[in-house]
Amino acid sequence: MERLPSRLRRHLAALRAVAVLTVLLGLVYPLAATGVAQALFGERADGSVVERDGRAVGSSLIGQSFTDADGDPIRKYFQSRPSAAGDGYDPTSTGASNLGPEDVIDVLPAGSDEGRLSLLTQVCARSKAAGELEGVSGARPYCTPDGVGAVLKVFPDRAVSVNQACPAAPFIASYQGLKVECARPGEDYAAGRTVPVRGDVTTVPVPADAVTAGGSGLDPHISVAYAELQAPRVAKERGLALDRVKALIDEHTTGRALGFMGEPAVNVLELNLALDGR
Repeated sequence: MERLPSRLRRHLAALRAVAVLTVLLGLVYPLAATGVAQALFGERADGSVVERDGRAVGSSLIGQSFTDADGDPIRKYFQSRPSAAGDGYDPTSTGASNLGPEDVIDVLPAGSDEGRLSLLTQVCARSKAAGELEGVSGARPYCTPDGVGAVLKVFPDRAVSVNQACPAAPFIASYQGLKVECARPGEDYAAGRTVPVRGDVTTVPVPADAVTAGGSGLDPHISVAYAELQAPRVAKERGLALDRVKALIDEHTTGRALGFMGEPAVNVLELNLALDGR
């Protein structure tokens, strides 16, 4: 029998390899991995879907917002931490804002430019809003009373509160003998020396996870401290005893991973569903 040409034999060998690998890696391996996952992890392998009255209402692994159509917090629910994933908790846009601690100066809106809030101002605004919602002080170091970053640009003859657009009153009247001015949108203050001003805040009732977004943007948990801060509001809105609400927080608090990693945390969706179940 005459042998096939070497070039044809190489092509046939390549086709056989593609067929075998397609079956192994495209069929056998996925089926095996799925079978092992279903046998060992069950519900978690299916996405840890949470159901209520026969319909899916979320996942215990992915956070969600508890806000109304205008984006305002629904007062009878515990609120999740902020999210930078898309418009909030969007699994298709998971990720962080990539803003760091040096990001303290806003780009003020000017003309067609919508501007941009610095990480510091985002934290300040969230802290102010959380404080107002929970009836506590939302003050933080390096934040102005109106909820923006307390940052000056200092020049030889003046200082400018760069995150407070005119006609806002600057958070301090003077700095080292220089009069402090409000910022004029569109003006370039890059040449000035950047000076964040800490202020005299000594206690911060609003915890860090209430004002900062997680790395994934999908965190389903909040800290125990943030849950306890919200408990009085939720208890009042629902007409429940505060002790009962705190007991539900305890029931939905997970411990440290492996007993020593991380901090205890509260699953917001499961806690809110438990409250609705009452």
